[in-house]
Amino acid sequence: MGLLPAHRLPVVRIAVRNLGRNRLRTGLATLGIVIGVLAIATLGILGTVLQLSATNAFGGVGTQVVVTPGGSGGGGDGSTLDSLSAVTGGGSTEGFSPREVQRIDRIAGKHGRVVPLVTAAGTVSRGQGEQIGVLVGTDDPRTLFSAAEGRIPRNHRQGALVGHDLAENLELRVGSTVEIDGNSYRVLALLEEGGQFLPIATGNALVLPEDEFTEPYSQIIVRTDSPESAATVASELRSAFNGRGNRITVVELSSLLDQIREYFGLLNAVLLAIGSISLVVAGVSIVNVMLMSTSERSEELGMLRAVGVDRTTVMRMIVAEALLLGVLGGLAGVALSLLAAVGLSLVTPIGLELLLHPRNVGFLVLAFCFGVGTSLLSGLYPAWKTANRRPVEALNG
Repeated sequence: MGLLPAHRLPVVRIAVRNLGRNRLRTGLATLGIVIGVLAIATLGILGTVLQLSATNAFGGVGTQVVVTPGGSGGGGDGSTLDSLSAVTGGGSTEGFSPREVQRIDRIAGKHGRVVPLVTAAGTVSRGQGEQIGVLVGTDDPRTLFSAAEGRIPRNHRQGALVGHDLAENLELRVGSTVEIDGNSYRVLALLEEGGQFLPIATGNALVLPEDEFTEPYSQIIVRTDSPESAATVASELRSAFNGRGNRITVVELSSLLDQIREYFGLLNAVLLAIGSISLVVAGVSIVNVMLMSTSERSEELGMLRAVGVDRTTVMRMIVAEALLLGVLGGLAGVALSLLAAVGLSLVTPIGLELLLHPRNVGFLVLAFCFGVGTSLLSGLYPAWKTANRRPVEALNG
């Protein structure tokens, strides 16, 4: 008897019929794929959103270089975390001499805007209320700060710029008057919440003209156009000042962004691994479903083999069932992931543009392909086992 041609056997139609025989079991197996795909897609999207949010929040500092007097103790190599500790309070308190400021301006001014700062702590008061604030002296506040209310002057000669937290605690508005050590200053602007650069806690900052201070400059901020220019500035300053000792601490803040990206890249990998566990469990479930299904249809499959259906066609039938489970579960998982992303944008401050980032589309495709691939691999063993049974054994159950 000749073999029955494979093209005459409606493999997909038979697979759909067989899956419909036990809808509960099929539904549970599909649900496993749905959960796995949903886990991979949503966790991947969540990791990307966290990374993009952090990068956007600190994006402005990637083009900045912070210079403070004295070495960080690390050899002046710009180790981000050690140097950042020096910048925010662990460095020298002697300040920069006018000659050092001019030299730094000559080196760094070719690549960006150089802004010397005087910083100190002081008591800010208004009426009966008072609070300790960070006093910042600079004649060029526009380079470093943005106003939520009011206007930041190009050349700061009078008045004060107040941080968000300080303004809220003292109930300050544009036009209010604050006092510091008996001197009164009119509030010209309220700074944006969060600020644009890292070393100063701008929420409690009060920015004054530098002529109001007698102390020397304690920090110099170099604002460049790109992270590459910031790296060049940092390298040139270290070479010029730290050749024979740690005379200055130079912090290239773009390296902090690199560390943030590395951290979230690791977090993404961990989240995807967690989601993959769900698909492994779903794959085991599909193997079980396929084995049970082929066992129950043993006589039917034996009859097909007896009338001339070859092993390859039988394997295709079983694999088609597993593939259908994967496709259905994958599509449902992707759809639920998209709904979850839209819902997240509605109930949280996360913008839809972050959720629909091209990288997240990649996670949806990855999750779908992973789900289908898991189903396909899970169906291979049951298919091979069934196709290689002798027709007589299959007919006898």
